[in-house]
Amino acid sequence: MHIPDNYLSPQTCIVMGAVMLPIWTIAVKKVKKELTKKKMPLLGIGAAFSFMVMMFNIPLPGGSTGHAVGATLIALLLGPWAACISVTIALLIQALLFGDGGILAFGANSFNMAFIIPFAGYYIYRFIKSRIKTEKGEYVAILIGSYIAINIGAFFAALEFGIQPLLFKDATGMPLYCPYPLSVSIPAMLIPHLLVAGVLEAAITTGVYGFIKKVSPGTIYEGSKTKMNRIYALIFAMICLSPLGLLAAGTAWGESKIGKISSATSGGKALGFVPKGMKNNFSFKALMLDYAINGVPKVIGYILSAVVGVSILLILFKLINSRRNKEDSK
Repeated sequence: MHIPDNYLSPQTCIVMGAVMLPIWTIAVKKVKKELTKKKMPLLGIGAAFSFMVMMFNIPLPGGSTGHAVGATLIALLLGPWAACISVTIALLIQALLFGDGGILAFGANSFNMAFIIPFAGYYIYRFIKSRIKTEKGEYVAILIGSYIAINIGAFFAALEFGIQPLLFKDATGMPLYCPYPLSVSIPAMLIPHLLVAGVLEAAITTGVYGFIKKVSPGTIYEGSKTKMNRIYALIFAMICLSPLGLLAAGTAWGESKIGKISSATSGGKALGFVPKGMKNNFSFKALMLDYAINGVPKVIGYILSAVVGVSILLILFKLINSRRNKEDSK
């Protein structure tokens, strides 16, 4: 679901960034006001969890790959505004360090994964839970909310891809950026998410929520004991298992390298050209591109990338929390 650079027009990227600016502003204010000091450190844990979940690529129908996001889980634990902050920072680290998602497309990716998914998942969960007031109803609500939410996020990504050939063409009528129309982008994004990625998101969200509820109830319920060591152990286990994400061959739909897009198939036929706007593309060289390190075996490089990403996120949020504590003590 990570949109790379040059698939969306600069105009689209600017609009999506502008849409996210007030959302980020409100999110920061809401988190400062509503999130307790006890739960503030969990922002970093949430960001680290989302980062790790997105490293576990799985094969999808059509030969592409996909992943869960974990945004609904964070929203259930900390609230959707906090989830927006956590997932946004995780996406930023992915884009800057690992080239996973575009720099220019950061606003669009944040809209889809850090705004749409956590808010959709959280409020669908609340709606269902209010009508099935049992423990079983709670888990039904989590399953349905997380499943629908990631599919809504995929739908918005499909719209962003699909409007490009409608709005941005050259003088001959050829698309300048993403060449796939809505008739291609919507089924290409939704079918794999409905069949596989949504099921994975629902399973992870429900399973991890149940695990946290059992080992660290204070993460969910105010006043209960919070056992952070169990949560850190979960993140560590995910780091160790992260090379499983290398088993899925291919790339996610719409993430082909620019030079290979002419050979990408649509409706069983090769596209046969590279749109001009994508040829004259913005280029950013990430330090650990595709979670790899030059001269290091892929598996080791993937694990080291996971360690680096998680460490940066935890340290960053710890610094933010320390600054907040200093401001509150003045």
